[in-house]
Amino acid sequence: MRWLNNICLLSDSYKISHYKQYPPGTQRVYSYFESRTGSVHPEITFFGLQYWLREYLAGPVVTQEKIDEADALYYQHFGNQVFNRQGWEYILKQHGGRLPVEIKAAPEGTVVGSSNVLMTVENTDDQAYWLTNFLETLLVQVWYPSTVATQSRAMKQIITNYLTKTGDPGLIDFKLHDFGFRGVTCPEQAAIGGAAHLVNFKGTDNVPGILLARQFYHESIAGFSIPAAEHSTITSWGRDHEIDACRNMLEQYPTGLVATVSDSYDIFNCCANIWGGVLKDQVLARDGVLVVRPDSGDPPAVVNKVLEILGEKFGYTVNSLGYKVLNPKVRVIQGDGIDFKMLQLILDAITQSGWSADNLAFGSGGGLLQKLNRDTQRFAFKCSSAIINGQHRDVYKQPITDNGKKSKAGRLKLVRQDASPGASFTTVPESDPRPDQLRFVFRNGEILIDQTFAEIRARATE
Repeated sequence: MRWLNNICLLSDSYKISHYKQYPPGTQRVYSYFESRTGSVHPEITFFGLQYWLREYLAGPVVTQEKIDEADALYYQHFGNQVFNRQGWEYILKQHGGRLPVEIKAAPEGTVVGSSNVLMTVENTDDQAYWLTNFLETLLVQVWYPSTVATQSRAMKQIITNYLTKTGDPGLIDFKLHDFGFRGVTCPEQAAIGGAAHLVNFKGTDNVPGILLARQFYHESIAGFSIPAAEHSTITSWGRDHEIDACRNMLEQYPTGLVATVSDSYDIFNCCANIWGGVLKDQVLARDGVLVVRPDSGDPPAVVNKVLEILGEKFGYTVNSLGYKVLNPKVRVIQGDGIDFKMLQLILDAITQSGWSADNLAFGSGGGLLQKLNRDTQRFAFKCSSAIINGQHRDVYKQPITDNGKKSKAGRLKLVRQDASPGASFTTVPESDPRPDQLRFVFRNGEILIDQTFAEIRARATE
């Protein structure tokens, strides 16, 4: 967001006044970021921090013009002088406008159990003690790509389980397609969420997600798509010419995969009498695969019936696991109503009917990028340590009304439980002798580690 480029303005209003609220003599403020509890998913796929660092924090980000702009705006906003002009001008003069903080974080793509530290932030200049938690508002937004990546990975596990039981798990990369761009709040959210989904899959119609992976994670092309119809391209032919609309799809795209929405009028008639009737020979002769897309009704029931009709018209084989697989010229994609729960219901329904998950792919929009929030995984950013007048102090909260909001105290490390490959993680005091899995990724305006999308994808499968 090019017009939201003033770091002095990228925080909650109340944080503007916080520089006066710390104890006298405060020198360092150390805070951490975690998913407090796995209320939906027990593990977190950490992703997205590098985008925020590159886009908002790296390099000289404080200028006199930005300080002046913030000073004037906050005076209007609060009705009096609240802005820490002196503190920001100190950063400009002493650090050339670079932020004097250091950030440690888990490598992106790492899958970590909930209630573990994922990131720590601390000021590196005693005069900028207020800066650590000023940055909370921006940095805590890593909750969004981390939650999308977490949910996408959980959906991947569901599909993989059914593929393993009924077919070929090697097909998993293209089994969940991102249909979410139109359902998000802005292009930036589409990019962030779209890239998070691509940590786990390679199918997408979300172009901004591809662009973010390219711009910030060095991935030339992270996702792929195919020609596909929408209702306007079918219904504009008129109801009496639905056959012509479907034929046109086959003729315009004579090779490869092509997806056609088929429920504009009667999905079952379209499958039985158009695809499996008038156009059957053309479908079978085509050098590619027709993907039929239902888009309405009760998904488990509709998908099951579509598979039955296509199986009757085009034939099927029974694989070595005892499940039916359609003629390789036809497949199905369900892109309506797909979320974490519906995915399970559909796969369970077709499995009970004897169909392999090989036959089916999914598209998800709101259920992938929108039906979640920061509380889905209870993400939080809390101060746990401070240095005041040269003395280290453990800091924590422990509300009697909600033990789940108790925060961690002290300086923290993320370590492996033991030395075995794939051992689970735990959070321990910084004094623990085990190697810290958190790495310095940012210090004083400089990004210290440049992670690639390929590396992140590999970690997410460990």
